[in-house]
Amino acid sequence: MKKALLILLAVAICAVGYLAYCMSGCVMRHESTAYLYLDRDDDIDSLKSKLFALTNPKTTLGFDVSAKLLRMEGNYKGRYAVDPDASMLSVLRLVRNHTQSPLNVVVPSVRTMGDLAGRLAKQLMIDSTEVVQLLTSDSVMTSLGYDQQTFPGMIIPNTYEMYWDVSADNLLKRLKKENENFWNKERQAKAKAMGLDANQVATLASIVDSESAYNPEKPRIAGLYLNRMKKGMLLQSDPTVIFALGDFTIRRVLNRHLEVDSPYNTYKYKGLPPGPIRIPSIAGLDAVLNHENNNYLYMCAKEDFSGSHNFAVTYAEHQANARRYVKALNERGIK
Repeated sequence: MKKALLILLAVAICAVGYLAYCMSGCVMRHESTAYLYLDRDDDIDSLKSKLFALTNPKTTLGFDVSAKLLRMEGNYKGRYAVDPDASMLSVLRLVRNHTQSPLNVVVPSVRTMGDLAGRLAKQLMIDSTEVVQLLTSDSVMTSLGYDQQTFPGMIIPNTYEMYWDVSADNLLKRLKKENENFWNKERQAKAKAMGLDANQVATLASIVDSESAYNPEKPRIAGLYLNRMKKGMLLQSDPTVIFALGDFTIRRVLNRHLEVDSPYNTYKYKGLPPGPIRIPSIAGLDAVLNHENNNYLYMCAKEDFSGSHNFAVTYAEHQANARRYVKALNERGIK
């Protein structure tokens, strides 16, 4: 009898030890931290499937017992870090407690709200259609102090730490908060000294960004456009014409393009357009606020297609620069 009890005790100890091993064993398929992504449609079965795709457990027993012990049920959407030495129990505890691992979300400088929604949807759980609807809602824009024309200026492109399952509403609130953080007292004072408000700075910055991707040149371009504004001259920015036409495939703005009747056509209407022609970059915004004080009134892309420009004070100088550029376009067959 005593021998039988000892055998049963040994079996029980082995069973408990094996169970503990199963619950603590969560052998990673990777040597570094991997991430478990659970969306709103995932249940306990798909959680199990996704976790096992990251790990190489000896048996399903550890998951099943741990899930029962933690009373796992329902949906646990989010992004969770699975470390190489993590146990099955510890991973499931993270999921149950919704202890997510944040990620760095890149908010880009793009042309349209549709482009922005698509880029964000690739990084977050939210659906691009949901984001587009929110970003183009008149009532939402009004509540934030913007309209269809000025709204792109609210977005401050940067990299932000967020949770993968952030809602579209909370994403928008975060973007609004980052806008307020960007427009600190110093930047507001600089804009005021120039006679511009934040929306006007964003609009000019969007033109500067569209004219050049070369950041060191942007303060000079901003200074040029401010000179034209002070003199009451037309801005005559080709990117504003392209925006007015809505055809971003245009590589060469021709005279027929300049006939488009739109407040965004700066060849027809003086001053700044009603709003940004793209989401302006931080480099563009700061280039306007810290613009170069110069006498330039004209600019033309360099004939070497380097992405930089030739600047001119007089129209005669500008014509010479333009002739070289047009010749280079013609030689390359760019229409």
